Amino acid sequence: MQVMSYAPFGAEGILIRIETDIRRGIPGVDITGLAQGAVREAKERVRAAFRNSGLSFPADRILINLAPAGVRKEGAALDLPIAVSVMAAAGIIDLPQNIMVLGELELSGSLRPVRGVMAAIAAGLKAGINGFIVPEENAREAAILAEGKFFAAANLNETVHALFVMAGSGNLPENTPAETIIGELGESGSQSSFAGDFSEIRGQAKYKRALEIAAAGAHNLLVFGPPGTGKTMLARRIPSIMPPLDIEEALEVTRLHSLAAGINPSASETLITQPPFRCPHHSASAEGILGGGRFVRPGEITLAHWGILFLDEAPEFRSSVLQSLREPLEDRRITIARAEGPVRLPADFQLILAANSCPCGRFGAGNLEGATDCFCTPDEMRRYWRKIGAALLDRIELRIPVLTPEIDDLGKGPEEESRLIAVRTARAAGIQKTRFRGSNIRRNSGMNPEQIDQFCVLNDSARNTLVRTAEIFSLSGRAYHAILKTARTIADLEESENLKTVHIEEAVECRRFGDDPYDILSAL
Repeated sequence: MQVMSYAPFGAEGILIRIETDIRRGIPGVDITGLAQGAVREAKERVRAAFRNSGLSFPADRILINLAPAGVRKEGAALDLPIAVSVMAAAGIIDLPQNIMVLGELELSGSLRPVRGVMAAIAAGLKAGINGFIVPEENAREAAILAEGKFFAAANLNETVHALFVMAGSGNLPENTPAETIIGELGESGSQSSFAGDFSEIRGQAKYKRALEIAAAGAHNLLVFGPPGTGKTMLARRIPSIMPPLDIEEALEVTRLHSLAAGINPSASETLITQPPFRCPHHSASAEGILGGGRFVRPGEITLAHWGILFLDEAPEFRSSVLQSLREPLEDRRITIARAEGPVRLPADFQLILAANSCPCGRFGAGNLEGATDCFCTPDEMRRYWRKIGAALLDRIELRIPVLTPEIDDLGKGPEEESRLIAVRTARAAGIQKTRFRGSNIRRNSGMNPEQIDQFCVLNDSARNTLVRTAEIFSLSGRAYHAILKTARTIADLEESENLKTVHIEEAVECRRFGDDPYDILSAL
């Protein structure tokens, strides 16, 4: 007898067919099909769960095969489908056709939640499966895609009951939802989930403006300056001004997070409707940032899909990790090579880097006279800045130096609230959504050269300004296009159809610094 299940792998995962054969022989359980770690141990958990649930485990030779046999399987989510397959082979239950089962068994027979339930249901629906049994704690996640087609079981006995009901009636028992799974998309993602409001930060008007442009057009950003100037504090507040995800984007982001680590069943909102904000520590490994591992899992760049990857103290990250971000920033995905074949993970993210101007952090602090009062030699500063590298910097459209706020700034009146900035960024994002309808582009930062020619038309004055800038700063072709993309976003924030000289000038001002740590002196 066979039952369908699912194993997370890469961005899609694999459907697993579990087959069981019971024959005469010395009692024992053999599992074939490249079962690894927890899957091999499932036979002992299943045996104990049978006994503690009042069921009789077959005293025969049992062979369990996990197909496709050529793919490695890991994790405890196959416990429950293995148990169901053994029951069907032993004649304890009649196994309905076209059903998927997921769940980890405790020795008592209770079910524990597993990761990847939403991804499993998406794959199952695509394959024509119309019934799903999942652990009770995964119910809210399952209801996002399979409401009316799933049953959430608390233990093995409830699973058996559900299968008897389905065998008799053709339908799984009804779940009684305790709350609405998916609310109104526009009402979700409350400000309380963010790390604060823009109005709490006094001064740093240029930095705030750059974050607004970045949020509206999905542009990458580098901010650098001495410690204590608000680099991290403001960057952590960018979620409060980000345009919300639409329903298709929310489903995709939630599926990826489910696949990577599962959805917290106690979270107030199961569907992720706000762009993700990921902030890994600088000690993170390349596999942690990019994805991979023995069993390929999404990394931070995939978990930041359609959101933000914030690298605080960027030069403290390993140089190899920083440089490996270059291809995903261009391709909007990452391909991980494995002997079994390449695994492709989505990675359409915004990169925000925060850095000090030098290793000791004192360079650029205070006024111009004290700006160079730091302990770093020129060689140390070059090595520090070189870790970011020109190739990665060239892919960052916005580079903003920040200085210690003036006392006058700290005494000013109330600053603009995040909700007011969010209105502008959402409006600009809506303009871009209309502009790129029918294509795979979401924001201005993703425009290709053909779209730049189509949507970034310049008058003579604006073109002359851009040409002069390209000559003065020896801009690369990528930098030239980046200025046009940024100017297009600035125009969208003003709801202007045409690009003007003032838009080009602001875009240039947002990019002209950052190639050299000594640029901080120009901002003093």
